[in-house]
Amino acid sequence: QVQLVESGGGLVQPGGSLRLSCATSGFTFSRYTMSWYRQAPGKERELVASTTSTDGSTNYADSVKGRFTISRDNAKNTVYLQMNSLKPEDTAVYYCRARLSWSDYWGEGTQVIVSS
Repeated sequence: QVQLVESGGGLVQPGGSLRLSCATSGFTFSRYTMSWYRQAPGKERELVASTTSTDGSTNYADSVKGRFTISRDNAKNTVYLQMNSLKPEDTAVYYCRARLSWSDYWGEGTQVIVSS
Protein backbone atom coordinates (compact mmCIF):
# COMPACT_ATOMS: atom_id res chain seq x y z
CA GLN A 1 0.00 0.00 0.00
CA VAL A 2 1.47 3.31 -1.11
CA GLN A 3 1.56 6.06 1.49
CA LEU A 4 2.88 9.61 1.42
CA VAL A 5 2.44 11.45 4.70
CA GLU A 6 3.34 15.12 4.95
CA SER A 7 4.13 16.83 8.24
CA GLY A 8 5.71 19.98 9.58
CA GLY A 9 3.16 22.55 8.51
CA GLY A 10 1.74 25.18 10.80
CA LEU A 11 1.44 28.86 11.56
CA VAL A 12 4.58 30.97 11.23
CA GLN A 13 5.31 34.68 11.17
CA PRO A 14 6.63 36.39 8.04
CA GLY A 15 10.37 35.90 7.82
CA GLY A 16 10.21 32.65 9.72
CA SER A 17 11.10 29.11 8.72
CA LEU A 18 9.47 25.71 8.53
CA ARG A 19 10.70 22.29 7.49
CA LEU A 20 8.20 20.01 5.80
CA SER A 21 8.69 16.26 5.66
CA CYS A 22 7.07 13.64 3.47
CA ALA A 23 7.49 10.11 4.75
CA THR A 24 6.72 7.46 2.18
CA SER A 25 6.21 3.71 1.95
CA GLY A 26 4.92 1.10 -0.45
CA PHE A 27 7.14 1.91 -3.43
CA THR A 28 10.82 2.10 -4.32
CA PHE A 29 11.45 5.66 -3.19
CA SER A 30 14.94 5.97 -4.64
CA ARG A 31 13.66 5.46 -8.19
CA TYR A 32 11.06 8.22 -8.06
CA THR A 33 11.19 11.90 -8.83
CA MET A 34 9.93 13.61 -5.71
CA SER A 35 8.23 16.98 -5.74
CA TRP A 36 6.49 19.49 -3.53
CA TYR A 37 3.44 21.32 -4.81
CA ARG A 38 1.23 23.88 -3.15
CA GLN A 39 -2.30 25.16 -3.57
CA ALA A 40 -3.49 28.45 -2.16
CA PRO A 41 -7.20 29.21 -1.71
CA GLY A 42 -8.80 30.01 -5.05
CA LYS A 43 -5.66 29.17 -7.00
CA GLU A 44 -4.41 26.23 -9.02
CA ARG A 45 -1.95 23.76 -7.61
CA GLU A 46 1.59 24.73 -8.56
CA LEU A 47 4.99 23.08 -8.53
CA VAL A 48 7.26 24.39 -5.78
CA ALA A 49 10.32 22.17 -6.07
CA SER A 50 11.41 18.78 -7.33
CA THR A 51 14.37 16.43 -7.08
CA THR A 52 15.20 13.63 -9.48
CA SER A 53 16.03 10.04 -8.67
CA THR A 54 19.04 9.83 -10.98
CA ASP A 55 21.45 12.53 -9.89
CA GLY A 56 19.42 14.34 -7.25
CA SER A 57 19.26 17.47 -9.34
CA THR A 58 16.72 20.03 -8.17
CA ASN A 59 14.30 22.46 -9.74
CA TYR A 60 12.47 25.36 -8.11
CA ALA A 61 9.67 27.74 -8.89
CA ASP A 62 10.99 31.26 -9.41
CA SER A 63 8.93 32.48 -6.47
CA VAL A 64 10.83 30.29 -3.99
CA LYS A 65 14.37 30.25 -5.42
CA GLY A 66 16.93 31.18 -2.81
CA ARG A 67 14.44 30.65 0.04
CA PHE A 68 13.34 27.00 -0.21
CA THR A 69 15.50 23.88 -0.41
CA ILE A 70 14.30 20.41 -1.36
CA SER A 71 16.27 17.38 -0.24
CA ARG A 72 15.77 13.63 -0.05
CA ASP A 73 16.99 10.83 2.17
CA ASN A 74 16.72 7.59 0.24
CA ALA A 75 17.64 5.56 3.34
CA LYS A 76 14.62 6.99 5.16
CA ASN A 77 12.30 7.13 2.12
CA THR A 78 11.64 10.76 2.98
CA VAL A 79 11.73 14.04 1.12
CA TYR A 80 12.04 17.41 2.83
CA LEU A 81 11.30 21.03 2.05
CA GLN A 82 13.20 23.60 4.07
CA MET A 83 11.38 26.92 3.81
CA ASN A 84 13.12 30.09 4.95
CA SER A 85 12.21 33.77 4.77
CA LEU A 86 8.56 32.85 4.52
CA LYS A 87 6.11 35.35 3.09
CA PRO A 88 2.32 35.63 3.44
CA GLU A 89 2.02 34.59 -0.20
CA ASP A 90 3.58 31.23 0.72
CA THR A 91 0.38 30.40 2.58
CA ALA A 92 -1.06 27.23 1.04
CA VAL A 93 -1.59 23.53 1.46
CA TYR A 94 1.67 21.79 0.55
CA TYR A 95 1.55 18.40 -1.14
CA CYS A 96 4.18 15.76 -1.73
CA ARG A 97 4.22 13.92 -5.07
CA ALA A 98 6.09 10.83 -6.29
CA ARG A 99 6.37 10.09 -10.01
CA LEU A 100 7.97 7.36 -12.09
CA SER A 101 6.69 6.84 -15.61
CA TRP A 102 2.98 6.01 -15.25
CA SER A 103 3.10 5.77 -11.45
CA ASP A 104 1.93 8.95 -9.79
CA TYR A 105 1.26 9.25 -6.06
CA TRP A 106 0.16 12.18 -3.91
CA GLY A 107 -0.01 12.87 -0.21
CA GLU A 108 -2.93 14.46 1.59
CA GLY A 109 -1.14 17.74 2.21
CA THR A 110 -0.08 19.87 5.14
CA GLN A 111 -1.26 23.42 5.78
CA VAL A 112 1.21 26.30 5.97
CA ILE A 113 -0.01 29.69 7.13
CA VAL A 114 2.31 32.68 7.11
CA SER A 115 0.79 35.49 9.09
CA SER A 116 1.60 37.97 11.81
